Amino acid sequence: MPDTTLPVFLAESVPASGRTVLDGEEARHAATVRRLRVGERLILSDGAGGLARCVVDAVQPGRDALLTLTIEERWTEEPPALRVVVAQALAKGDRGELAVELATEAGADAIVPWRAARSVAKWDDGGRGDKALARWRTTARAAAKQARRAHVPDVTEPVGTRELAGLAATMSLVIVLESDVPDRLTDLTLPDAGDILLVVGPEGGITDDELHTLREAGARAVRLGTTVLRTSTAAAVALGALGALTTRWQ
Repeated sequence: MPDTTLPVFLAESVPASGRTVLDGEEARHAATVRRLRVGERLILSDGAGGLARCVVDAVQPGRDALLTLTIEERWTEEPPALRVVVAQALAKGDRGELAVELATEAGADAIVPWRAARSVAKWDDGGRGDKALARWRTTARAAAKQARRAHVPDVTEPVGTRELAGLAATMSLVIVLESDVPDRLTDLTLPDAGDILLVVGPEGGITDDELHTLREAGARAVRLGTTVLRTSTAAAVALGALGALTTRWQ
């Protein structure tokens, strides 16, 4: 069993054995913030299931920080047989990033930014949209490290409702979270494997046209409980329920 107390750092690749180096921002964080020293250990992750326990052989601090590592044990964690892709409506301020952080910690396997009709944030094409997407991706990486996940969820390019419906048509099950529908999440028959698309609307809710389009693509609208959740927390709560109701947490 790998040591769950060791800090996790991301690298482009994790060799099978021998020596390797950690550089860039991850090395600066290891040397300056965590103050790792020679002889201490860390977990190196490629964000795609590859992990290794390493011992620090040398530390070069500063702007060009570099850690030289020896790999002691290398292993691979497979993704779950039942994956959950979260389509998260764009949200104003930092609520979108909070949604990504919580969904990543709760186990989202991929996150699709959705340009919903009632989203206040628009992410127009160009520099502002690129920066917003970069923040979501950075948030997912940081949250995956914090949660000690072997897989960093992919944050895709933003999509509109028609593109989302096209994605929905490829899924094993599509769940739209709605607070004012009779069906509950626990009423659904959940698959053991495949992909679930979990759609979370904006603060103003999903429009009738959007819901109709998604239902035409096979979506089921369900509620989680008797209360109304914010767009920033809904995915995490649903992911927890799906973890308990399926084999994802086994």
